[in-house]
Amino acid sequence: MILAAAMILDAVFGEPEWLWSRVPHPAVVMGRAVEWCDGRLNRGDRRQLKGVVAIAGLLIVALILGGFIAAVPDFGVLEAIAAATLLAQRSLADHVRAVATALRDDVGAGRQAVARIVGRDVTAMEASQVSRAAIESAAENLSDGVIAPAFWFVVGGLPGMLAYKVVNTADSMIGYRTPRHEAFGWAAARLDDVMNWVPARLTALLILLSHLALRHWHRVPNDARQHRSPNAGWPEAAAAPLLDLSLAGPRSYDGRMQDFPWVNPMGRKDAGPCDIDRMVAVLWRTWGLALGIAILIGLL
Repeated sequence: MILAAAMILDAVFGEPEWLWSRVPHPAVVMGRAVEWCDGRLNRGDRRQLKGVVAIAGLLIVALILGGFIAAVPDFGVLEAIAAATLLAQRSLADHVRAVATALRDDVGAGRQAVARIVGRDVTAMEASQVSRAAIESAAENLSDGVIAPAFWFVVGGLPGMLAYKVVNTADSMIGYRTPRHEAFGWAAARLDDVMNWVPARLTALLILLSHLALRHWHRVPNDARQHRSPNAGWPEAAAAPLLDLSLAGPRSYDGRMQDFPWVNPMGRKDAGPCDIDRMVAVLWRTWGLALGIAILIGLL
């Protein structure tokens, strides 16, 4: 029942400002560790090998720390609290809802709000593009920030969850095909793809199951393959038909427009704040089903 307790704690308390303004959040600590590895090891020759060594070292530390916390004889209280800090359901829903609220004021406010949760250029976005970006981020992060950590907790307890989070954090920082990180970040990017393979597809299934909409499943694999990411397209492909929207598609990165294909191309492209609100409801409904499964696993 530890995972279920963690999910409830995260849903109720989210990311309390009074706590994380006083002590560093685990994600911040992981980020600092990745930065340290990047600064110390990402130089000279054999950078790909050094990247493998860095990820291996981070994984070993995560597994040891997770095992130590899980071994504390406190009936799982500390483990549940630690796991709750590694989940992001409440903060994800709040950040996505904030985009809808801002967008109802004006497009500029919506752009500022969505810039906090996406990495693409937002300066020239229209209202529908802001809405779709928020919805896409919600779908992707439902997998990365909620279902995947929960999945790895089921597989490997708190050590497994911490291992996933440190890999996911490393991928978000160094897993890019840039001159500096293409070699050094290779291991982080590939391992993140592997660790998200099952959770991404599980997230898509949970989205549809929670809405009694498995009739859309036959379209999901093909639509997901249209996405540039091997995993992120799955939750987007499941959410798109529920909202009757086309997602992904052309967008700008670093001032350059990139012509990505559409996911669910027959859907609407004129998304708005109400569609973001509907996506937030999808987040919570999917979370509710995942919680029910976590409780069942705990009982068994």
